[in-house]
Amino acid sequence: MTVGDRSGGPDTATRVATRFFPVSAALRPYASIIYLTEIDAPPGARVEDVLHPEWANLRFIAGEAPLAAIGNAAPVPAPAFIAAGPTSRATYFAAGPMRAWGIGILPAGWARYVPIPAEALADRFCDGAAHPAFAALAPLGEALRAIEDAEAAARAIDDHFVALLASAPRDDPMIGKAHAALLDEELASVGHLADKLGLSERSVERLSRRAFGFPPKLLLRRQRFLRSLARFMLDPSMAWTATLDHHYYDQAQFIRDFQRFMGMRPGVYAARPKPILGAAALARAAAAGEAVQGLHKPQGQG
Repeated sequence: MTVGDRSGGPDTATRVATRFFPVSAALRPYASIIYLTEIDAPPGARVEDVLHPEWANLRFIAGEAPLAAIGNAAPVPAPAFIAAGPTSRATYFAAGPMRAWGIGILPAGWARYVPIPAEALADRFCDGAAHPAFAALAPLGEALRAIEDAEAAARAIDDHFVALLASAPRDDPMIGKAHAALLDEELASVGHLADKLGLSERSVERLSRRAFGFPPKLLLRRQRFLRSLARFMLDPSMAWTATLDHHYYDQAQFIRDFQRFMGMRPGVYAARPKPILGAAALARAAAAGEAVQGLHKPQGQG
């Protein structure tokens, strides 16, 4: 099954299409969804958008290299295999004509597929074809360039990741428990998280950095923010005050979080064109159950 959206870009000569392909049952604890973004644009034209914080993503690009930057970094041409760790800051990108396959990697998936702590690549991306941690995944880029049919390409991605499970490290059940706890809207503090996991706060800190990329306090803050942002993405007509998560004390606290995670105030973000992510949020919710990857619930958790 695929779910997609198609929308015009910044001019009538530009077309943006995104399709989502749910992963197989074997991958649901480890990956959120497979997706394909295609951009047709005139020579020299680029489509700009800003991606919210999320878990790790791997993207394989054919065509013109997009410009990309996380947080306040200067935009640089992205490699053909972009391996991005979990993020706590917005990702800017500007893309011309291209075809990009991607797969969202959840914390349990990072632990099985990537032999470095998530913290090592947090708020960063690298050339996956050159980084030894992604050597087993790099062959996908060449394989995808030879497959024209989208359904067949999505199956090839899924099959590759399923095959790697046989030689991957065993699951760490504590990662799944921690992920499920982070998805609990009533979770209010690191102490509460430690109690749910039966660990000391110091142990939670180590687990959080290794598997999720960030300290637990920042993760809780990020989840609160993403719950609010997701409501707006599904219905941009809503006032920001109507989207606020119940853990926010007031609107000023939300504005501070918005500035921290997106690098801009809510009103500025609302006014920005969203040629890729605007319609894609609805399509992603239909395909995977959530508008944003950071709220995705892995199969069998919680």
